[in-house]
Amino acid sequence: MKSSKWRINFTIAVIIILAAFEHIIIGLFPPLIQYIAKDLNVNIASLGFVSAANILVTSLSSIYWGYLSGKYPQKRMMIAGTLIWSVSIFLTSFSSSYFQIMFFQVITGFGLGCITSIGLRILTDFIPNQKRGLILSFWGMAQGFGGIAGSILASLTIANYSWRWPFEIVGFFGLFVIICFLFIQEPIKGPIESTPKELLKNTHYDYRLETRHIKFLILKGSNVYLFMQTFLMNIATGSLIWIPTLYTFKIMQQGYSMGTAVIVSGYLYAIFQIGGIASFYFGHLGDKFQRKTFRGRAYFTAFFVCITMPCYIALFFIPMSNLSLPNDQNNEITILVSILRQIFINPWITLLFVLSLFASAAQSANSPNWMALLTDVNLPEHRGITFSIANLFNSLGRTIGNAAVGILLGILSTRFNEPYSYIYTLSILQIFLIPSAFCYLKMSKNNVIDIKFVLKTLKERAGKV
Repeated sequence: MKSSKWRINFTIAVIIILAAFEHIIIGLFPPLIQYIAKDLNVNIASLGFVSAANILVTSLSSIYWGYLSGKYPQKRMMIAGTLIWSVSIFLTSFSSSYFQIMFFQVITGFGLGCITSIGLRILTDFIPNQKRGLILSFWGMAQGFGGIAGSILASLTIANYSWRWPFEIVGFFGLFVIICFLFIQEPIKGPIESTPKELLKNTHYDYRLETRHIKFLILKGSNVYLFMQTFLMNIATGSLIWIPTLYTFKIMQQGYSMGTAVIVSGYLYAIFQIGGIASFYFGHLGDKFQRKTFRGRAYFTAFFVCITMPCYIALFFIPMSNLSLPNDQNNEITILVSILRQIFINPWITLLFVLSLFASAAQSANSPNWMALLTDVNLPEHRGITFSIANLFNSLGRTIGNAAVGILLGILSTRFNEPYSYIYTLSILQIFLIPSAFCYLKMSKNNVIDIKFVLKTLKERAGKV
């Protein structure tokens, strides 16, 4: 019994760690983009489309991986997908042309598709429904900190090495994750379901997805609004990976070199995302509101999605005036100490830090509660393909958000210089958070109907097994 519980906890930990890698890879590009563009002799906007292509292929391939997970052992599929993306991200470091970096990033995206579709399915199969918001907050936090880790890794290694080095490091880490997969437990749907309690008595659950179910899942009321919500929200939040680039230009505007600016922007991006830790608490609160009423989680999350927008827009416009930093890009520790000191003695940086706490904390409420709702309204055998379809909408939003940054920058750069072109571009894209929050309000009625249907179905099945 203890051995089984240890393997379940180990499996959850490995899957959550894996969730970070997709965003580490996405987070690598913005800090390195100017160096890659210069080395490969391409413009920055073109590299923005490389990042967008990676995200799009990830979302499309996740549907295929979700289909495979219903036919073959999920652990085996996760090993195959991780092997693909770890090798291709490593080969990205050898790119000598725009075509090569695009090709390797597309293959990387195909491998990454297994993470959300299969990884999230494995995770939800191990989580009791009354703790979904809390445990799924770890998944959301892993993604957030993955983006931060990617940005920091890129910023630190570029100071002493070439832009290729971060891709080699991530590739090696991917191979380490494969070894961990050998010890995870293949999930069995059914026994971990704790609502209704009768299912705890069952030892087998053999209901499987059928092709005729897919149309029903796509058109199900709650799913439609959750798909639209993640699509719209990710247009806004998908553009946020360009924040380090905005910071770089703001710091260079203060007279610092590009090398120093890149390092400082990576540190600031990481420090300014600390509010994401609140995801734990917001996931827990979502669980509490959901226990009171099936509409509680939707209303709760809609509120925080709404207040995310003004916080980020204010964050973009606040200047980084009176910066006092060592202009020595080879001394990363000294730079970090100086940044931390600025938070306490420079009112502008203090204000930026406070705004970032509110913005990242408000944003963090979405991920665990959105995933918990998507889990609650779908039967266990439907979750894999539903997560895959949801991930398609999620990634389409991020793809459009990334591509829109390049398009809007091209338009606004004809009238505004950096960093103002970046400020206006990112601010415009945050408007999509408003209809995103509205989707939660619209789905709340369907949410009640669909959750009751799931609970009724599981109770009926519990009596038959």
